Amino acid sequence: MKTHVKALVVGGGAVGTSIAYHLARAGWEDVMLLERDELTSGSTWHAAGLLPLFNMGFATSHIHDYSVKFYKSLQEETGLNAGFSVVGNLRMAQTDARMDEYMLYASTAETVGIPFEWLTPAEIRERWPLVRTEDLKGAIYHPTDGYINPADVTMAMAKGARQRGVLIERKWQVDGYEWTGSEWRVTCTRMQERGGNLVPSDEQVVVTAEHVVTATGNHAQRTARLLGIKIPAIPVEHQYIVTEPDPALVDWRKTNPEHPVLRDADAKWYVREERGGWILGPYERNAPARFLYDVPESFRADLFPLDLEGIEEEYMAMIHRIPTSETVGLKDDFNGPICYTPDGNPLVGPAPGLRNMWLAEGFSFGITAAGGTGHYLAQMMVEGEAEIDMAALDPKRYGAWMTTEYAARKNEECYEHVFILHHPDEEREACRPLRTAPAYDRQKALGAQFGQVNGWERPNYYGPVGAPEGFDHDTRSFRRGGWWQHAMAEAEAIRQAAGLIDATAFTKHLVRGPGATAFLDGFTCNKLPRVGRINLTYALTCHGTVRTEYTIVRLAEHAYYLVSAGAWTAYDADFLRKSAEDFMGAGGAYLDIHDVTTQWGVFAIAGPKSRDVLKEIVRDREPETVLGNKRFPWLSMREIELGMCPVRAIRVAYTGELGWELHHPIEMQAYLWDRLMEAGAKHGLKPVGARAQNWLRQEKSYRAFGTELGRDATPLEAGLDRFVDLDKDFHGKERMLATGIRSKCVTVLIDGPADADPWGREALLHDGQKIGRLTSGGYSVAFGKQIGMGYVRPDLAEVGTKLKVRMFRELWDAEVVEDSPYDPANAVIRADG
Repeated sequence: MKTHVKALVVGGGAVGTSIAYHLARAGWEDVMLLERDELTSGSTWHAAGLLPLFNMGFATSHIHDYSVKFYKSLQEETGLNAGFSVVGNLRMAQTDARMDEYMLYASTAETVGIPFEWLTPAEIRERWPLVRTEDLKGAIYHPTDGYINPADVTMAMAKGARQRGVLIERKWQVDGYEWTGSEWRVTCTRMQERGGNLVPSDEQVVVTAEHVVTATGNHAQRTARLLGIKIPAIPVEHQYIVTEPDPALVDWRKTNPEHPVLRDADAKWYVREERGGWILGPYERNAPARFLYDVPESFRADLFPLDLEGIEEEYMAMIHRIPTSETVGLKDDFNGPICYTPDGNPLVGPAPGLRNMWLAEGFSFGITAAGGTGHYLAQMMVEGEAEIDMAALDPKRYGAWMTTEYAARKNEECYEHVFILHHPDEEREACRPLRTAPAYDRQKALGAQFGQVNGWERPNYYGPVGAPEGFDHDTRSFRRGGWWQHAMAEAEAIRQAAGLIDATAFTKHLVRGPGATAFLDGFTCNKLPRVGRINLTYALTCHGTVRTEYTIVRLAEHAYYLVSAGAWTAYDADFLRKSAEDFMGAGGAYLDIHDVTTQWGVFAIAGPKSRDVLKEIVRDREPETVLGNKRFPWLSMREIELGMCPVRAIRVAYTGELGWELHHPIEMQAYLWDRLMEAGAKHGLKPVGARAQNWLRQEKSYRAFGTELGRDATPLEAGLDRFVDLDKDFHGKERMLATGIRSKCVTVLIDGPADADPWGREALLHDGQKIGRLTSGGYSVAFGKQIGMGYVRPDLAEVGTKLKVRMFRELWDAEVVEDSPYDPANAVIRADG
């Protein structure tokens, strides 16, 4: 076995094998893969091998699409048949809401380029008469989809990897990782058979590697412990059964091709043919998480006992949908561990806090994702970034607050939700509330309906006071749900009077020290503000795309307060700290960084009467002038006192109205909330949630990180030229300029359907051709119609350009409008008083 390699891949399932193959194909020599047992001996061997293209996520859709195309090319390259049966995938709907879900998904598929067809119940019945259709509304059909033999495709990728020089070693277990400052020392132990178990021998080897990738599947918790990090990837039991041959199916197949993979999402199962019979794969309630800490040494290519009672409902639903299956006996069963994460997306990317350590863990649809994961992760490792924004899969989307219990319970919930309607306004209930700010109970008493952001409870909107349990669940829809009227009233309150928004989840860092100014100047692309002032700026990737958005407040000559998106605390912290280490390692002066997110609460008050509200409780020697433009201009920070609460107030408003962010000691939050609500009563102050704020920020064309801003667009493509100082040097500048303008971010007003708004996933078309996509969407109270933001071809970004938006299979008129269509001169936000 080699003892020094450029890249070491740990794990020989479909995912790990794909990564090794793609690293070699990307040009890296000296790649080695280690597997503790045999290739495919983890979840790969008992996977059903389905390749569902259906996914609501943009990045994940690209990954799945790549896999399906890649697997079809393997036989030509390797001579091995990967066992791909391109039979199609028929996803049926029993309800109008399910069809709405498919239509929203189809928008993502269209933007990615995934082919699909719509079928009526009559068309389904005509093509596949064994399927009962009288209670269906329709279906979406993927003709390029199907299923594959997991072992065959893994072996084909392994052969392709070997042909490209990859060394694959079996029966070696990793027992330790040590970073020397320039490479990893990986302690590997030879595994041996003993009494049917796989146990460590006395033979050990230390392998040094520049890069390590872990793709350890069910063993992710052991990997996390060895690395000293947290990985919320824990397996959940998944069972499926195989029936004896169905005589009706056997007869049908004499003159007809194979059925597509059938999915009755409302019945929570998939079914496909298997040697004249059927495979049924249910996603039942109460499937338990397993291996919360370790996989037992005795558990190899093993299974759990089948729980037929637990899947009785789904089994009966299969008989209903395929009546001929009722008299067919059971031939085989499988109940094995499949790894999940709390949101169902795998963990792909750099490990938190570590250098040259890459994670590829938590794949609940590992066969579908393996090919694409290898492709895009190899791009990240070899080129520095992938061609698509992979942030949605980044392992650092979960912070250090995440525990084993949280991951296990959320993963169980995620398993159950595989076929539950994926509403865009969905908020899942497990493990909540967990992270609550002091004002939580006060907000709840006012009817707040909460969402979860990085574990924090944050009001999405305020429903009726005393609303029954489950109110928010019942308001969800793919169109304008029951919450819409409440968000509408909140948005109007901010435009007409004043609103109070809880933004405590914001990520907050303190950066200070003699090197702070020089570091931040090169780390971000805008000018640094003067003391007491703020600037909006961006940290870029090595490709010149947007890595993080910051509001920087300069507290002193070499002290800065950085505010960034609340969903990305660990993600931002890791990048910030590693960049600071590189700066100091290159000879830069010392600086220190503190994550102060949990020390500071944040309220945003906005609206034409917001200054009047604050005047009621501000304490100052000249209370009439303390909030005026002379003493407190727009884009500045002042330390003020609101009653007995010291406040770091920032004059900025994400809603585009006169307003302030009120950063306050978290322990005084309940007090400050009470004072603000009391003072605002006579001024029409209304508590406001995140959904109304999201609508309002689009009226100002304020880009949001994770939607308009990400690692697939430069700030110049995002239309943020005024926040880029080309007179200075900063990280990513050369690549940003070299990239040019591939697409442009625009704001569009839409004449859409009367009962729905865009969600930010819809395709944009011009002259019948797809020319871009929405990244955000909602309703504009200022213009009385739908609004959206997105990216289009540069030649179609001019104000006045007429476009079409596809919503619910129909095309609706849209027009590109000027940036900040509401108050483009910022007169409102700068108002004096």
